[in-house]
Amino acid sequence: MTMRIDVLTLFPAMFQGPMTESMLWKARDRQLLDLRLHDIRDFTTDKHRTADDIPYGGGGGMIMKPEPVVAAIEYALQDAPPRTPVILMTPQGRVFSHAIAKELAEQPHLILLCGRYEGIDDRVRQLLVTDEISIGDYVLTGGELPAMVIIDALVRHIPGVLGAEGAADRDSHADGILEAPHYTRPPEFRGLSVPAVLTEGHGAKLAQWRREQGLRRTWERRPDLLLKADLTEDERYLLGRFADEDARRLSSAK
Repeated sequence: MTMRIDVLTLFPAMFQGPMTESMLWKARDRQLLDLRLHDIRDFTTDKHRTADDIPYGGGGGMIMKPEPVVAAIEYALQDAPPRTPVILMTPQGRVFSHAIAKELAEQPHLILLCGRYEGIDDRVRQLLVTDEISIGDYVLTGGELPAMVIIDALVRHIPGVLGAEGAADRDSHADGILEAPHYTRPPEFRGLSVPAVLTEGHGAKLAQWRREQGLRRTWERRPDLLLKADLTEDERYLLGRFADEDARRLSSAK
């Protein structure tokens, strides 16, 4: 099945590089992704192609006008299935995650609206926007980069895009635990060797090592993820061991 994504933006040329390389090119070449870019200025009606105006009530910056934005959304919705998500890229939206990427990847059709300047006229939200997504607690100059991030993340979940079946389910954050370290040839580099377990080929030991290393890395770098992770009793015991090791290390360093 082909997934269709319509992107509504004032700067469609921004997508030409990122969306035509690597996995994104592969997805489009295999007709797994139908990516359509729409210039919102094409939906203006004046000779100057005006897509923004000063805000009522004053304040700095410009606001994207409702007429061309609504017209662009309605154009993209013409042959869309019922309840097609219309998603506004905004720092006020729900924070993007691996789980949201999987959720969106199940949709046959998405419309991504890229805001600019100080934002869009709020009547666009009221009329047609069904969801709002942020890629983090910071502000960018526009919604184009967040849209690219979202497209890249969800395309990984389309069957046939990644080489290894189920690879996306083994990514960091797939189950709340970061991935274990990765190694390739040569077996030794500048005095550092590949862990022996990776070269011995014992499946059970290898899986256990990867899980333990993933837990260790999560404990060290993103302990907040462990609060929501589905852990076994053995894994909780392992976290306790990490805590004891860290406490002894800190004590000996004093």
